[in-house]
Order: sequence, then structure tokens, then C-alpha cells
Amino acid sequence: MKKFILCLFTLFLLITSACGYQPSSTQHEVFVTGTSADDPCSSENLPTTVQGLNDLMREFDDAVQLVSNTPAQQLPTIISKLQRIRRNAEDTQIPACLGQLKTHQLNHMNLMIQTLIAFVGGASKEELNAGLENARKEHDLYSLEIVRLLGITLAPVTATPPASSTP
Repeated sequence: MKKFILCLFTLFLLITSACGYQPSSTQHEVFVTGTSADDPCSSENLPTTVQGLNDLMREFDDAVQLVSNTPAQQLPTIISKLQRIRRNAEDTQIPACLGQLKTHQLNHMNLMIQTLIAFVGGASKEELNAGLENARKEHDLYSLEIVRLLGITLAPVTATPPASSTP
């Protein structure tokens, strides 16, 4: 059980480390109305348009990170907080260009909540691992969609050659 919680904690650290620190916002309305110059999906407005959804994802990830240090009997409190954040994400009005981003976000949130509820209910280790893996995949897809939306070019990952030994 301790090994599982350690793995769970490691997974949460990996998931949340992908999102750099940004101040939290209480404003979750991300849809901007106006003229074409105020298009929320234009490249100059997308960083602001994405901010509301990303703030919710970061708040969710922060709450998930607490799970590994929480006794099982106190998990329902955290699950309730996660559900509140998910409802805020569901209720957030977005422009069409963020549809895929929101889909991955809600899929991730739902999978994490379902997995935690299954954990409290005594699910098998295999079921829990599958739930966490699926949630991680959705989080990765969410991250890739933000990168795509913002036009960020990722550097290819290359293997570092081993250090040569000199006689």
C-alpha cells in the first residue's frame, strides 16, 4: 500500500511539474465577445483566452497533489474539492477553438475523481493503476493541446551520449 501511494505521489508530481507557477485567478470566464479584432481565438488573444481553463487545471492538479499525503478516511473531503473544481471547468464558457482543450481537461478530471472514488471503495491495484494511467494520458493530451494552441515549438528529445572515459 505504501508503494502504491509513493507511485501515486510520483505521478502527481510529474503531472503538476509540467505546469509552471502562475498566480491563481478567481475569474473563470474565458469567452471574450466583440469585434473580429477581439477574436478570442486569434494568436495574440489565445494566451489570455486559455488562462481561465489553465487556472482551473492548475488548481485541480494542486488539490490532487495533496492526495498522497492524506489518510484514506480524509480523501472524501479532497474528492469533494476536486468535484467542485471540475464543475467550475464544466461551467466555464469557452470559444470553439478551446473545445478540444476543455475535453481533455474534463476527461482528466473525471478519470482522477473516478480513480480516487474507486480507491476509497477498495478497488484493485490493477484498476487503480489503469485509472491513473488513463488520467495521465488525458493530462498529457491537455498539455499538448495548449502547446499547439499557443504555437509553442517543442525541442526534440535527444539522448545524451555517454561520457567517454579517457585512459
